[in-house]
Parts: sequence; structure tokens; C-alpha cells
Amino acid sequence: MKVLLVTLYFPPAGGGGVQRPLKLAQYLPALGIETHVLAPDDPKWIHRDPDLRIPTQAWVHRAAYLGPKARRPAEELHGTSGLERARAHARVVTRRVLVPDASVTWNLTAIPAAIRIARREGIDAVMTTSPPGSVHFVGAAVKRATGARWLADLRDALVANPHRRADTAPTRAKQAANAQVGRLVARYADAVSCVSDAIADEVRALAPRGVVRTIANGCDFDDFAGLEYRPAARFRITHTGSFFGKRDPRPFLQALHDSGLDVVARFVGDFRASDLEWAQSLGLGDRLQLVGYAPHGESLRLQRDSEALLLLIPEAGGRGKGVLSGKVFEYLAGGRPILAVVPPDGAAARLIRDTGAGVVVAPDDVAGIREALETLHARFRDGGLPSVELSESVRRHLSRQARVEETADLLREIATLAQ
Repeated sequence: MKVLLVTLYFPPAGGGGVQRPLKLAQYLPALGIETHVLAPDDPKWIHRDPDLRIPTQAWVHRAAYLGPKARRPAEELHGTSGLERARAHARVVTRRVLVPDASVTWNLTAIPAAIRIARREGIDAVMTTSPPGSVHFVGAAVKRATGARWLADLRDALVANPHRRADTAPTRAKQAANAQVGRLVARYADAVSCVSDAIADEVRALAPRGVVRTIANGCDFDDFAGLEYRPAARFRITHTGSFFGKRDPRPFLQALHDSGLDVVARFVGDFRASDLEWAQSLGLGDRLQLVGYAPHGESLRLQRDSEALLLLIPEAGGRGKGVLSGKVFEYLAGGRPILAVVPPDGAAARLIRDTGAGVVVAPDDVAGIREALETLHARFRDGGLPSVELSESVRRHLSRQARVEETADLLREIATLAQ
């Protein structure tokens, strides 16, 4: 069987969005599936990670990226005024008017490239993985032009995204465009894989023609091999990942301030300037440590060498309940206790409780966060915090390999339909 995986995020791109397509390209060939990857040559990513290795068993093809540079609009506009703000706004306005997302222009080169590859290589199935949602136009085009089966993989919700910002005209336009993408996927995709049940339910509400299956992210235990935890003199709690949309560090930072504990809160990734200004007003001093963006390997090392890990998922009007991000599984693989500041009746909370990997507190419960932090700190001072040990059966069930096997089964299932 031959598969074409189409993704905007692939090395040398950095960031969390790279891992799912990268691991698919790594493990699918070992399952007897000839794997071709189509990715941009240089989509002007915000972050790069030259240390990530491209799997040698997959064929990687590149299509020129025609589009604007990735930006963080809120950061570019923060603290600006007058002419400076006008210039900053001009730099980001192009991305805001493109629908369904700023990467839609890649389709100009990606669609013809994908069709050529599918015809030349005899591709049986094309798999498009989002975000961005516009990548699914490639899948629909390849299916129509070549007859290859199409698996649409959704890592984020197309419509009910928990991080989508306030109700504005550009936001409404993007929501409408993403709803159209959702209908396209439902109508034409032979199967849809989703990282969470909440996203799968959203797709099922669109009356899809093909099978819809939840295939969650997985734990990459091997990525932590050789990384050690060395107890420190001060309690260190680490959050990895960038802040955007509704994700909010302020309740945790307020709880840290109120506790008065000698705790180092370490944030690895992009931290909003507005949140930094607010944090500085608390006078946390050296209890707040901002590392900034770090390559994946360094991020894993910092996670492992921490007393605890901080997981933040917003309520977002109830939409946060269904979020089961790759970060949850990465933390589980890291093996350190997790302070999960997440919707207590959501998917992430259930997984943390089921595995015994940490403690769950509601996102806006400052007093509860403080109490949980005090408990973890007390355990640290009274003999230390041992690593979280998962049973072999749980490790197997949560492993990335198991998730890729599920994806391979689904690809074979839809490829059979074409015969």
C-alpha cells in the first residue's frame, strides 16, 4: 500500500504541531506502508528545529510555499501606538483576510504537486492532517483527480476551536470558511480521524459519508530515553508550549504569588508580553523563569528534569472539555507529576486521573491551584516526588506506535473500498 501524507508542519519546522505527522512518517513504513510526505519547502515558520530527524524510510517531497510569514499578531501590536501600530497592523492584515486561514495560498503549489506524486507513485490513499484546515483542499483535489482514497486527520476542531478569539468580523469570516471546510471533509472524505471524541462528535454532526474514528495522540516514551531527573534544591514546575488564544497563565501565577512558596515556575515557549507585564506586577522575582522557545529535545530534557509539570487547558465556554492535546501525552511520557489546571470534567482530566499521573484543578480556581501546589511542594520537601510509573499495558495502550497502528488499519480499510 502507498500513502501520501500532506502536512504544513514537518521538519525543519519546530513546535508541537510537527510531532503527529513526523511520527506517522516514522512508524508507517515499519507497518508495510510505503509513505510519501508532501510538505512546504519553507512556509516561513515561526520556529525551526534543525535537530529533528526526518525519517529515512519515508519519501519526502517539497512544494514551494506561497504565502505570508507566520506571525503572532497580538505580540506585534502589543505596546504600539500611532504610526508604529499602523505599520505593525499592515504586516499582519494580509493573514487576517485570508480564509479559511493564512496558509490557504500553499494550495496553489501543493495541489498540483500532490496530484503529480499520486499519479507517478500510484498512491492508494492521501492523508491530510490539519491545522491548518485549508490543507484538506489538497485531499479533496487528489481524490477527484486520481481516485485515491482520502483520510482527513483533524488535530484541532474546524469550527468549535477553544482558542478562537472574540466575535469579530474577521473571526466570523474564518468560522464560516472553516465550517465550509468541515462540510467538504464530511461530504468527500472516505474517513476522518480525530484526536479527541469531541472533535469526532463535531464531524458526526455534519452527517459524514465515511467512517469517523477517534485516534488520539500518543506517548513517545523512547524520546525520553536517557533523560534524567535530578532533584533540585528548589521546587521547579515546568510548563512547555506557547500561549495563544484562551490559554491563560494568570490564575496559576496568582496562586503561586498567594502561596508564598519558594517555587520556580518555568515557562518554556512563547509567553505573551501582556501576561509578562501582569506577572511582573505580582513581584514574583526569580520565582518566574521564562526560557522562551526551545528545540523539542531541549524541551523534553527540561520536562524530565522538573519536580512537576504544569498543564493548562482553558474552559473556553465549555469547549475546553474535549481538548486532549499532544502535550498531555508528552507530559505522561515524561514521567513527572502533573498539576493539571484543566476542566475537571473534561477529557484531559479523565486521562490524568485514570493514569494516576497528577492532580486536577479547575482553570479559574486560584485557591484550589494554590492548595495543590502547596501539597506537591510539601511532598517534595518531605522525601521528594517520585516519578509517575505506568504499567506496561497502559504504556502500550498510550504509545504513539499503537496510535499509528490504528491509523494504518484505517488507511487499509479505506484503500480496500477502492478495489
